[in-house]
Amino acid sequence: MNVLVLFSGGMDSTTLLYHHMDAGNRVRAISFDYGQRHIRELSSARDITSHLKVPWVVANLSRLQSLLPGSSQTDSAVDVPEGRYDDKSMELTVVPNRNMIFLSVAIGVAIAHRCDAVSYAAHAGDHAIYRDCRPEFASAMDKAALLCDARPINLHRPFILMTKAQIVSRGAKLGVDFLSTWSCYVGAEVHCGRCGTCIERREAFHLANVADPTTYGESAPSVEDMVKSNWHLPKRC
Repeated sequence: MNVLVLFSGGMDSTTLLYHHMDAGNRVRAISFDYGQRHIRELSSARDITSHLKVPWVVANLSRLQSLLPGSSQTDSAVDVPEGRYDDKSMELTVVPNRNMIFLSVAIGVAIAHRCDAVSYAAHAGDHAIYRDCRPEFASAMDKAALLCDARPINLHRPFILMTKAQIVSRGAKLGVDFLSTWSCYVGAEVHCGRCGTCIERREAFHLANVADPTTYGESAPSVEDMVKSNWHLPKRC
């Protein structure tokens, strides 16, 4: 099967790339420049696909930055929230309709390259706020993809019911080089260790009982401090 993977260079999409390669699928990858604050992620995407010898393209959607204000990812006036996500802080990271936009472009690219499926790494941890990561949305997009061209194409979402910790466990078994992946929404040279995505990253490694190879900024709290503070980590599964 030929699969086009939506690839940010993060933990989840990198594990997804390895997941499809492990299944014997022929894989291509597509990333998106949408004017995101953390455009640093594209460097990770480039390095990972180069190492794996996976064909990779970047769709330049950078004009979206000015069209979609109000998100900490695309609007410099909105601060990146720190600490563990709650509903209020997570809403600040929502880019309106992002996955529908990305999936629409990816489906077109997949059709042009005669792929059988598009795959993205939506997971259960995103469901609360990110509506375009929910099973209902993915199912609707799958139906639309089957109708949009004479040659049907499917939308795969193998992690849709998995937690981020479960994805880390899966990635560890597949031999994912997590050190090469990028999560931080601040987008500096190293992970800040304080923003919501960094906290999620650290929490996932902790819960999966997998060593975290990431270098975090000097101001990042230790895992021990996080356990004791209001950024507390839940117990391992």
